[in-house]
This record gives sequence, structure tokens and C-alpha cells, in this order.
Amino acid sequence: MSMKEFGTNRKLEIDNVFLSIGSNKGDKILFLNKAKDLIELKIGKISKISKIYETEPWGRKNQNNFLNQVIKLKTYHDPISLLRECKNIELEIGRSNSKKWDQREIDIDILYYSDIIIREKNLKIPHQHLHKRKFVLFPLKDIDDNFIHPQIKKNTSEILLGCEDTCQIKIYGN
Repeated sequence: MSMKEFGTNRKLEIDNVFLSIGSNKGDKILFLNKAKDLIELKIGKISKISKIYETEPWGRKNQNNFLNQVIKLKTYHDPISLLRECKNIELEIGRSNSKKWDQREIDIDILYYSDIIIREKNLKIPHQHLHKRKFVLFPLKDIDDNFIHPQIKKNTSEILLGCEDTCQIKIYGN
């Protein structure tokens, strides 16, 4: 679906919006908590929050481990304004770089926007790497294992079974 097809005039509350939040620089817990507070304030009502997972970095290995979480929320934002708000929150928290797979104070990714599929240059929903990342799949499983990936047509447990990610992951604090 393109954004033209989405119909940005609509003011519907969309449920089943999933965001991934992660940090591997500075006070990681503080940054995760600030992100959740700002998401609730500026984007929508959070209905579920996963456990926090400590994970090896994905993509570029030579950096600190990440703390990752997934949240489920309801929002009135269309996908483009949701992306814009996520990027604004990252900047407000203090994200200081935007190099691909580099260390960051906070990273907020849109995983799912209900069952909508978008393939635009700067926005891909479902997230294009979701099915390849245990640091996303484990927290997704925590909060809604029954949600079906609209392209792969499998739930999170089924996707996780086929995931080839070898990064170490554990519940934070255990």
C-alpha cells in the first residue's frame, strides 16, 4: 500500500501498532523509560509492554549490548506522522547520530501498523528486518504472540522458529 492509498484524511484510532525501542549508549534504562513516556504523550495509549531484553548488537558487532523492548499501542497518527513523531522523540531524548547500525541513545522502529503493508522509500511496514531479529521477536512474543505478520502470514512463534539470528539474548537483570 502506498501512502496515497492509505488516505491521510481519515482520523481513525488504529490498534495493533507495535514499536521497538532500543538503547546501547548512556543510561539505557532512562532512555527506554523516556521513550515510553514521550510515546504515550505524543503518539498514543500504550496497551502492552514487553520485558526488557539485553542483546548483542545486530548488524555491527563492535559496540555495547542493547536493551530492547516492544510496545503495543493505539494511535490516531497515520504511518507517516507516526514515523515523524518517532524520529522527533529520538531527537528530543538526545539521539546524537544516525549511522546505520551504530550506537545510539535511543532507536524507535515501527514494526507493525495493524495489518497494513507499506513499501515506500523511507517507510517499510512491517519492518523489513523484523523476521530476522531475535531482539524484536522475543519481546513481540511477550506481548502478542498471536498477531499475524501480514506478509509472511505467520505468528511470532512461527517466525521465531525459522529465525537464523545467532545474537545472544537474555531477559535484562537475569
